[in-house]
Amino acid sequence: MSRRARLLAGAVLGVLAALAIAVALAWPREQFVPAASPEAWGPTSANIARGAYLARAGDCMACHSARGGAPYAGGRAMETPFGTLYTPNITPDRATGIGKWSADDFWNALHNGKSRDGRLLYPAFPYTSYTKVSRADSDALFAWLRSLPPRQAQNRAHALRFPYDSQLALAGWRLLYFKPGVFEEDAKRGAQWNRGAYLVEGLGHCSACHSTRNRFGASDDGLGGGLIPTIGWYAPSLTSDGEAGLGKWKEEHIVQLLRTGVAPGASVTGPMAEVVAQSLQHMNEADVRAMAVYLKSLPGGSSPAREPAPRAPDQVLEEGSRLYRQHCAACHGERGEGLGPYPALAGNRALSLAEPVNAIRVVLNGGFAPATTGNPRPYGMPPFSHVLDDAQVATLVTYLRASWGNAAAPVSSAQVNRYRAVPLD
Repeated sequence: MSRRARLLAGAVLGVLAALAIAVALAWPREQFVPAASPEAWGPTSANIARGAYLARAGDCMACHSARGGAPYAGGRAMETPFGTLYTPNITPDRATGIGKWSADDFWNALHNGKSRDGRLLYPAFPYTSYTKVSRADSDALFAWLRSLPPRQAQNRAHALRFPYDSQLALAGWRLLYFKPGVFEEDAKRGAQWNRGAYLVEGLGHCSACHSTRNRFGASDDGLGGGLIPTIGWYAPSLTSDGEAGLGKWKEEHIVQLLRTGVAPGASVTGPMAEVVAQSLQHMNEADVRAMAVYLKSLPGGSSPAREPAPRAPDQVLEEGSRLYRQHCAACHGERGEGLGPYPALAGNRALSLAEPVNAIRVVLNGGFAPATTGNPRPYGMPPFSHVLDDAQVATLVTYLRASWGNAAAPVSSAQVNRYRAVPLD
């Protein structure tokens, strides 16, 4: 090892040692809430049914099931800016799952982000949100997971870069960005609003996608929208922002979108389609409506108004118009008004966002709403990646973002190329 490398290693170790001291001094922040009684976590039919519903609400299967693998047996790769995480087996297998766990161990994982053996869990498991889940709901979830058939599936080690693979570095992250705490109802609000807040902020962990993250992966805990790292989709604002958020949406249309995947002038695609298919459509209408009530109440951000978007050259808009008439107008209408089940593009917020990634990806890869009970035979949009090159896609999306009242910035072919080869999830 060279002298420079030794000095660098020494400096890193010095920083980690200082961090360890800081963590040791500031650490006693864990909380423990005991189960009310054995009946609270016992395998009664009512408790298991409640746990099954809560697992749907939290969309646990989406992360803890590998494609083609057994449900809840883990193994799904989760790409992050810091490396790859692999989700664990949460079936009751005693050797590879949570068969040896107690209800207290499970609560400690959700509430404090710690595994049964004391290891700190990475916040890709959203305990920063799950910490608000009540002890009773945690116990019901545990009872249901223990009722599943055990699946022997060895957990795969994470593949993270140094220093992110260090428990010490993770302890430092938690010191800065995590504080355990249960959900506290707002006495000034009604029961419906509080139920919606509990679901959105807790089990629903909506901020995991719909918020911005800093360079260390910590969420700002808001719901003002954000680019989802590595997978290349933009989760739009869920606040009452007029254009970018839900300010102009009717409550019933929010409920319809969350439960069926489609609503007047909108449909979900990308990661949100999976959330609707596996989670939200299975929730009762009262809970989804409570979520809508809470979301409608959230104030918009205080970010300064954006400068007017630059106008694309006339020849670009003319070529975009030609491409639109050739490939899009038959479904979306000559004026972007939408025809039949196909959404309108005029005033479509996916085309008004500062970040154009969603529009680019839908043109490249197609747009497919989920099949749901409320919309069992959804209409989809075919991909055009094999028909249009990067420059043509950029020209078309630029035209869409500048037409029928839309007024967003032009798109470059380099932006299109960035997402052409990005996986769908």
